[in-house]
Amino acid sequence: MGKEKVKKPFYKKWWVWVIAIIIIIGSAVNSNDDEKADSNKKESKPAVTESAKDKPVEKKEEPKKEETKVEDNVPAEYKAALNKAESYAKTMNMSKNAIYDQLTSESGEKFSAEAAKYAMDNLEFDWKANALKKAESYAETMNMSKQGIYDQLISESGEKFTAEEAKYAIDNVKADFNKNALEKAKSYQESMSMSPEAIRDQLTSPSGEKFTQEEADYAIKNLNK
Repeated sequence: MGKEKVKKPFYKKWWVWVIAIIIIIGSAVNSNDDEKADSNKKESKPAVTESAKDKPVEKKEEPKKEETKVEDNVPAEYKAALNKAESYAKTMNMSKNAIYDQLTSESGEKFSAEAAKYAMDNLEFDWKANALKKAESYAETMNMSKQGIYDQLISESGEKFTAEEAKYAIDNVKADFNKNALEKAKSYQESMSMSPEAIRDQLTSPSGEKFTQEEADYAIKNLNK
């Protein structure tokens, strides 16, 4: 009998080792690729993080919060005084000084001097416009003279506007003062039975109606017409 040919184990065959080496090299390459991919991902993350950090910087609302805190710290009395002052200015066309006195008056609003001062310091208003509205009211409803209205506007026992505010009002008021003088003359004649000359004197008197001589003459001339 001839000798039987002995088969080599498969791991001793050269082609088996070639395949194994190829597999090992392939795995190493894939591993390097995965590591590079992971590395690229990690490197890209900081860029996203940086841009995300930049966005919140756009929100700058600190000043508003501070303003709210200041407003919240104002005493309720001060706020109430400011609301009252604004109401007097808008609805009654009062002057700044008259409103302050009304706020602190014992027969008025009885606010503290501090609350009233806060109100007037924080009330922005067109006081000249108020003076003009008051002047128009005196001219239309009380038939007053120009000088009489001016004196009433600046009087401490009257409207308490400044001289500048009163002058603005008188310079811009639209009224027929001849007609006002005539209406006053009729009133004196009907209610007090005064003579024309006595009425004339009352119309022009500095302690009376304070009309001009021309306005008084117009009134007397048209008194009985």
